Amino acid sequence: MADKYAKISDILAGKFTGKAVMIRGWVHRARSSGGLAFVVVRDGTGVVQCAVKKDAVSAKAFEDAGKAYVESSVKVEGEVKEDKRAPGGYELAASDFSLVSLGEAFPIAKDQSTEFLLDTRHLWLRSQRLTAIMQSRDYIVRYLREFFFSHEFMEFAPPIITKAGCEGGATLFPIKYFDDEAYLTQSGQLYAEVFIYTYPLVFILAPSFRMEPSRTVRHLAEYWHLEPEMAWYDQKMNMKLQEEMIEFVCQKMAKEHADLLELVGRKPDDLKKIKAPFDRMTYTDAIDLLKKKGLKVEWGDNLGVDEENALTKELDKPIFVHNYPKEMRSFYMREDPENKGTVLDADLLAPEGHGEVIGGSERIWELDELLKRMKEEKLKEKDYQWYVDLRRYGSVPHSGFGLGIERLVKWVLNLDHIRDTIPFPRVINRVYP
Repeated sequence: MADKYAKISDILAGKFTGKAVMIRGWVHRARSSGGLAFVVVRDGTGVVQCAVKKDAVSAKAFEDAGKAYVESSVKVEGEVKEDKRAPGGYELAASDFSLVSLGEAFPIAKDQSTEFLLDTRHLWLRSQRLTAIMQSRDYIVRYLREFFFSHEFMEFAPPIITKAGCEGGATLFPIKYFDDEAYLTQSGQLYAEVFIYTYPLVFILAPSFRMEPSRTVRHLAEYWHLEPEMAWYDQKMNMKLQEEMIEFVCQKMAKEHADLLELVGRKPDDLKKIKAPFDRMTYTDAIDLLKKKGLKVEWGDNLGVDEENALTKELDKPIFVHNYPKEMRSFYMREDPENKGTVLDADLLAPEGHGEVIGGSERIWELDELLKRMKEEKLKEKDYQWYVDLRRYGSVPHSGFGLGIERLVKWVLNLDHIRDTIPFPRVINRVYP
């Protein structure tokens, strides 16, 4: 049945000019005057104007066109005509118009508050802008998967309920698990490390949860986490893979979806500039540069939103900041044997002030070193026994990284706030709808 209805995107591509078609969708806007009604219809692929003339349709069809309002669902038949004055350059001269559901008056109008739009997110997702963002997100995720499959990676599914944290206990969401206590996962990384012993190149794409009391434009309590893990990779190989992945996604978006990018305000040419290799800067050099820029930071301080903005706002390509102090980083990161006190890790900071999108490192793979580090961090071996076991039985050097899908989408589309990168954002003050 779907085959007999034309996609509006195909109409706008000129595939049906001069032909009779049927479309169905929702009213984007409507106006009528005398014997003519203009109804702009959207179907998720685009919007097209339908001209409904009183003397060209039945009395019932003209009545339906006249009373249809925003978000009424409709079906329209008619001839496609090229008209430069119409949205998209094409118009449907209607021969029939029918209401599927008139519905109630749509509650969202112009100049609504941000909180109101978040309260009505289930309806606001129908907007052209959010539709374009969600379509772009879908393409970005597809291209990430395409990249990894082309590099012979395997995708696998980690548990979402865990007994131990990957990034520290302070940001764990506790849950009651039958008669025990467990947590929503912060990361699937530790489980990805399990799988490299069965297949050397793996990745996870799954939700992660962080109880961070943050109100910044780039923090979510629930987000989607891409986490590749690679046996036999050192940190240099790890970083090279990351930059090739980012280049692949940006070039594909610029080449294949310039229309979506422009609709949300991103110039495709901005993404065409994103080509590997990316510049590298040590954490120590980053601190020195920030001091020169007038920021009050010292060696050992975290690089927050302000610091990352200062480092990247004038850049047009991402930059790696690597070799952070050991005390600042997670227990599984390997110390740099050539630069004691720092670890073999890197954060990839997106340009234009968007900040960190990837964090990665070479993992500690030798048993004695891991146990020593866990003792320094006051972690109980019994809480991580299965993870420690990986170092007891045929351990190998390996590396990996974690990419926040929403942060990547925010940068690629040049959005102001991360909440618009996910259909239903979960932040410190919002868990509805």
